[in-house]
Amino acid sequence: MKKLIGVLLCVAALAPAQFALKRAPGFCLIDTTGQWRDLADYHGKVVLVEFMQTTCPHCANFTNILSGLTAKYGDKLQVLSIALAPDTPQTMMQYVTGHKQSWPLLLDQGQVAQAYVRGPELNFPAVWMVDRDGMIVKSWQYGGLTKDIFEGNQLSRELDKLIGPANATPIKKK
Repeated sequence: MKKLIGVLLCVAALAPAQFALKRAPGFCLIDTTGQWRDLADYHGKVVLVEFMQTTCPHCANFTNILSGLTAKYGDKLQVLSIALAPDTPQTMMQYVTGHKQSWPLLLDQGQVAQAYVRGPELNFPAVWMVDRDGMIVKSWQYGGLTKDIFEGNQLSRELDKLIGPANATPIKKK
């Protein structure tokens, strides 16, 4: 029975979340520049909320993917990376400098992660896709079944569904 529960938890953690739209939990955290970043400030943009640790090799590789996405989508996309303990402001500054990260890296003591994850485990990196209206569309945690999100181009395809291809003319609402 224990093995079955373990397998079910692993499958749930590795598979993209299949749920009805749910409002993204709000937060306001300080970044490495000393600015407070409030999720509500990005209403109208698609936001990727990433949970990571500066010592995680998969997170470092994913930073390259995120960098490409910020270049591709420009001001239509906002990435907010959130570091968790044992990271400190010092390790975060080193990470931002060493990886030439151009988007905010925020520090969480666990409250924001708990509001998003709502489960027993968090595999780094983990990303939540929030639409323009502040609703969680999908989420993924790093694992064998999600490698194309974190190491390939599947995340770009998912963003194209929300934002449209980067070179397309936006459709205006009446």
